Amino acid sequence: MTHSVESRFIALISGALLIVVAPLFTLFLALSSQQSSENLNKHVDVVLATHSQALGKPLWDLDPDSMRQVAETLVADPAIQAVQITDTTGKLSLSSGTLGTSLSPELTPISKEITYRSLHGDRLVGTITLYVPTLGWFSALHEMEFAFISIFIIAIFTVFGAAILGNRLLIIKPLMRLTAAIEATRRLGSRHHVDWRSTDEIGRLAKSFNEMQTLLEREEREIRRAHQQTTEIYNLTPAMLFSLTADDHIAAVSDYWLLATGYRREDVIGHPFSELLAPNDRDLYQARKRQVKSAGPAIELTVAFRCADSRLMDALVVETELCGASASLAGSLSVMTDVTELKQSEIRNRQQAISDHLTGLLNRQGFEAVLDRKIIDADLAKSELACLFVDLDRFKSINDNLGHSAGDAVLRQFVERLQPLLGSDDTASRLGGDEFAILIAGHAAEQRGIELCQKIVDVFETPFPVHGTSARLSASIGLAVYPSHASSAAELLQKSDLAMYARKRDGKNGAQVYDAAILDKTRERAEIESDISAGIAGKWFEAHFQPIVDLTTGIPIGFEALMRMRHPSKGLLSPSRIIEAAEETGTIAEIGRLILEEAAANLARLSGLPDMADTYVAVNFSPLQFEPGLPARLAGVLGRHAIRPSRLIIEITEAVLMHDNPEIRAVLNEIQNLGCRIALDDFGTGYSSLSYISRFAVDIVKIDQSFIHSLTDASTDVGGKSKMLVEGIRAISHQMNCEVVAEGVETEQQRSLLLEMGIDYAQGYYFSRPREIKELMSELSAGASGVASLAG
Repeated sequence: MTHSVESRFIALISGALLIVVAPLFTLFLALSSQQSSENLNKHVDVVLATHSQALGKPLWDLDPDSMRQVAETLVADPAIQAVQITDTTGKLSLSSGTLGTSLSPELTPISKEITYRSLHGDRLVGTITLYVPTLGWFSALHEMEFAFISIFIIAIFTVFGAAILGNRLLIIKPLMRLTAAIEATRRLGSRHHVDWRSTDEIGRLAKSFNEMQTLLEREEREIRRAHQQTTEIYNLTPAMLFSLTADDHIAAVSDYWLLATGYRREDVIGHPFSELLAPNDRDLYQARKRQVKSAGPAIELTVAFRCADSRLMDALVVETELCGASASLAGSLSVMTDVTELKQSEIRNRQQAISDHLTGLLNRQGFEAVLDRKIIDADLAKSELACLFVDLDRFKSINDNLGHSAGDAVLRQFVERLQPLLGSDDTASRLGGDEFAILIAGHAAEQRGIELCQKIVDVFETPFPVHGTSARLSASIGLAVYPSHASSAAELLQKSDLAMYARKRDGKNGAQVYDAAILDKTRERAEIESDISAGIAGKWFEAHFQPIVDLTTGIPIGFEALMRMRHPSKGLLSPSRIIEAAEETGTIAEIGRLILEEAAANLARLSGLPDMADTYVAVNFSPLQFEPGLPARLAGVLGRHAIRPSRLIIEITEAVLMHDNPEIRAVLNEIQNLGCRIALDDFGTGYSSLSYISRFAVDIVKIDQSFIHSLTDASTDVGGKSKMLVEGIRAISHQMNCEVVAEGVETEQQRSLLLEMGIDYAQGYYFSRPREIKELMSELSAGASGVASLAG
């Protein structure tokens, strides 16, 4: 570095001399030479002019001696080195001086013609040539000039040397000391100062350098202390910290990281971090920076990390790029957390969340996830997907009669029987309660689904042993196929559910493949349910009365209140579909309250007519209406309309009495204690109707219309048996102090036969169809003619 600065300084001085002094010196020499040359030429011209005239006569007279004298005179001139004289005839040629045999390149010839002035005029008689020295730049200088030039050159070299010496002493020396201090700082690591003091720029530079060294020394101590503190914090923090370079190589790891992973620091520093991950997660980790950051500058991902002992650790890596904190930093700082147990716990929780704890099958949530995935697979493979919706028939009775533990045992047994029927790609799920769903994927899924439906139906041929007894069940199964019947996962499950309900409506215990008619029925059913809701809110329900007449007198002794719904735009709707839908949806109880209220109000209105003060009204009650608060509600209705309790008949079916429910028995007892009477409707069609009469306090027995219609059957055998059954029911009922009412009387023949058999009362279209209260009151108010019309 020192030689370089000094060389550049010398080169600079030399260049300045060459640029400034050399041209001036050259110009001086050129001008001096030019002046000397001009003076010489003038002198030679004068000499030539003078002596050429003097040589005219000798050449004319051919006088060699005179010519020689002139020549020697010319050579004696210091400016002339040689002389050559020749005549025009070539007879004389005279040379004098140091010309020699050939012309010297350092001599310049100058010639002039010699003329002789004769009587006949000027005549050319010869030529004189003078040889003078060729003048150079230095040949024209005089001694004084040489002295001045020498002094000038000496002065230049003196200045040049003084400049070099001054540069060396004033610049190079302090620079060398500065360089030495810098080199010592670089090699030894300590801050060295420059030993130089002066008031010039170099002194100020040295002072600034020393102050800078002092400041840097202090900052370095602080940095070392901060670095030491940072390193201690980095290593002592109870977290797996590691730092990466910009190209994802490990730059640093904490002591806790080494302790948790089992590696040594020298084995991992400088290696790509992805090499420590499981092969399946390496691409995921390398692509992490391209993911969208949802919150903050950190990147989070979970990867499988391979420890030193080959153990795989599920690690949550939270990475922050260092360039976000300082533009001068490159790389990232990461925190790695062992989440192996947490992930396993999540897997267990997720498995529990999608599994049914009782059967081990998928629950509804897990089934819907699998269904979505299998729909996608079916689309890719362009194949079918069959969904079976299985509902166990009469399962509720097991829970009600044997307890929920027995029901759980039956469900587990069903799953045990179901598992061998499933293929390796089939998926079974318990959606809830006694509802199951099965997915069948692949080729001919619909056909395999139909075959599986039959196998499931056959499973229920064998009773289920539970709690020392055996329970017989059946299954209603609905089958829908994607994409034939549905275009989405939710629709496929819905269509299979609809097919299952269609099977239940058609008698249970079997399978039903979905078709478009089922959807039409479902829509119709949904429309009915919507009408029911609107009817309850808008009070569209009416209680139409059908008279119950005394067969002997033909006079009405009571009325059956039959539910009708008058739709604002559809008119009167069929009660059978409304009752069926209301019982399934649970709205039958609300409808029953409305009919009861209106029936009581209509009876109160009829009571003002002649012979109607003691008539009663029979109101049908669904099993869902028998709740503890029913007797109190009946008392409230009777009180509001001032009706004696004996004038209200509660009609029940054997479905109310079938299970001999203590709560229902208590409600019926309270109703009878209130003074209301109980009528058993549709008697003779159940499994054990006769036992009901003996076990329950029934006041009225209503013979089902099927027996009444059979009385006049053309077949003697059927008619005779029906007659015996009707007579038997009448006899048993009278023995138990029950009144008998025949339902569905439509002809005079039927009325006559019933009268002959001693039946007390009857109702049917022969006497009157169910009528709204205004029309009925109009007929009854006609007096005897109205009563006669009812008697037929």
